Amino acid sequence: MATNRSRRLRKKLCVDEFQELGFELTLNYKDGMAPADLEAFLEAFLRQAIEGNGLGYVGGEDYGFVCLGKRGSVSEEQRGQVEAWLKGRSELADFTVSPLMDVWYPENPINKPA
Repeated sequence: MATNRSRRLRKKLCVDEFQELGFELTLNYKDGMAPADLEAFLEAFLRQAIEGNGLGYVGGEDYGFVCLGKRGSVSEEQRGQVEAWLKGRSELADFTVSPLMDVWYPENPINKPA
């Protein structure tokens, strides 16, 4: 694809200065967790860690992608808030939070701020 794109096209494609960032999340629960406890954890996770920080979550109970709840990028601060919330939870055996990455083109490097 051409690299000399109009501002309108760059915005539509979410590239260059319109790049949007998010992160991957993998959750591993403690053995023997009751289904009701898992459901309560997921509801609290979505309400407090995701919606409480203005984020959106796409995925399932053990793996997903976190992005901004509207157009734009997740900040390092928001990523850190989700990670801190997860660290305080006893339901998890462990979890992985990826570095920020391009939401639309994960193979692309993150643009440096101008």
